[in-house]
Amino acid sequence: MVMLQTPDPNAPFFAQLKEKTGPIVLTNTFFVPKERSEEFLVLFRRQAEFMKAQPGFVSLRMHKGTAGSRLFMNVAMWESSEALAAAVGSRGFQRLVADFPDDIVSSPHIFEQIDL
Repeated sequence: MVMLQTPDPNAPFFAQLKEKTGPIVLTNTFFVPKERSEEFLVLFRRQAEFMKAQPGFVSLRMHKGTAGSRLFMNVAMWESSEALAAAVGSRGFQRLVADFPDDIVSSPHIFEQIDL
């Protein structure tokens, strides 16, 4: 299973899922060993198809780092943290996550939009 790291120790991902807020943006940066890139994308596409069918899902985009970077970044919009929490906590999602190799590192974080 993928290794989970928190980008902000003051706001761990699972604590963020408990806060009732929305709409939200989920960013998830993945460190993927070079030899795992294709496998990662196949597995992520399956996960993305599952998430797209969940209540409260809005959109999703995947990005790849440049200049030989081993980073991929998913940016997903959800109607609420509650909808994301339900999707992440589902058996279907947990089965999909279990397929990811343990040398892939995931760093998810939830954001709210602010007006400037």
